[in-house]
Amino acid sequence: MTLPVTPDRPLKRKRPIFLRRGPMENLATLLIGLGFVMLFQPFALVLYTYSLVTLLFGTVMFIIVSKFPE
Repeated sequence: MTLPVTPDRPLKRKRPIFLRRGPMENLATLLIGLGFVMLFQPFALVLYTYSLVTLLFGTVMFIIVSKFPE
């Protein structure tokens, strides 16, 4: 059962997935974890080279996304 839209009950629109806090925090956490794994793996120099950039990007993304509304 859905309630009718009235002036005192406005229509709530869903935000796009890239503006929601939960999924974006999960993505930022995944990037931080990926950067950590890249930093401590002993096999590929390319992964080690980009590990700090990945860690920093994930951290900055988490800080920004944590300010989004729920």
